[in-house]
Amino acid sequence: MTAAANRKPVIRKRTGYIHNMIHNPVLYLMALPVILYYLIFHFLPMYGVLIAFKDYVPARGMLGSDWVGLSHFTAFFNSSYFPRLLRNTLAINLKELIFSFPVPILFAILLNEVRSTRFRRLSQSITYMPHFVSTVVICGLMVDFTKSTGVLTNLFVALGMPRVNMLSVPEYFQGIFIGGIVWQSFGWDSIIYFAALTGIDTALYDAACVDGAGRFRQTLHITLPGIAPTIVVLMLLRIGSMMSVSWDRIVLLYNPLTYETADVLSSYVYRIGLTKMQYSFATAVSLFNSVINILLLIGANSLSKRVSENSLW
Repeated sequence: MTAAANRKPVIRKRTGYIHNMIHNPVLYLMALPVILYYLIFHFLPMYGVLIAFKDYVPARGMLGSDWVGLSHFTAFFNSSYFPRLLRNTLAINLKELIFSFPVPILFAILLNEVRSTRFRRLSQSITYMPHFVSTVVICGLMVDFTKSTGVLTNLFVALGMPRVNMLSVPEYFQGIFIGGIVWQSFGWDSIIYFAALTGIDTALYDAACVDGAGRFRQTLHITLPGIAPTIVVLMLLRIGSMMSVSWDRIVLLYNPLTYETADVLSSYVYRIGLTKMQYSFATAVSLFNSVINILLLIGANSLSKRVSENSLW
């Protein structure tokens, strides 16, 4: 027999999206609403980025407006607001990353050590509740708590601080802002860490007990490494959205007296774009903000690849 006759037929497997769609139509139907959401609300609006390079006049439309190139970017970088906005945006984001991000991790670890199931469920229910309250309501409570006769003000007065409306003092704004974020989000954010903790093999803890390791050393050498991939991924996602801040919360809390420490890029875009109707200039500032976000995400992902095995891509 010839060599050609001895050859076995090669069966090539069909691969690709079309093959998957034919064999898994239900899965793609389930994903369709999410795909449509990102197409309609995230990709199609990117056409509007052209406004940043034009002197946009609504009556003349997108294509009819004059092309001005990078003049809006140049005007923003040369303005007196640029250093303040960049400083406040970075400062608030770094403080939020340092003080807000670890709280749900610590809460999940501490609550995981509680042996009373009833107490654990009660604690989780209480800490979850602020997440379901509107940000407008939360900010309204913060305004009420920090006015000159508010609960928080009375507490700080008892500690020796002067009685003032705390949200009218620029030095207090960032601390109040970060505290409000922690209060509203740490219980809900801890859910994913609770899920990660359940995936750790309990035999590791038993072996550590046999070796004489206490609860602290078990947490340090078993618990934290066990949830490290989850922590890294969530931190990368947080860094990727750092420059956005919670602009709606800032707009609800700040006032002209606290612009020096409260005004950030996203709130400036809202104020210039919607209240003063400088659409092209506001779009340029927003585009700059988005570019910085992308660069931070790429940088953080590259750093994570170098120091660990966990990354987004």
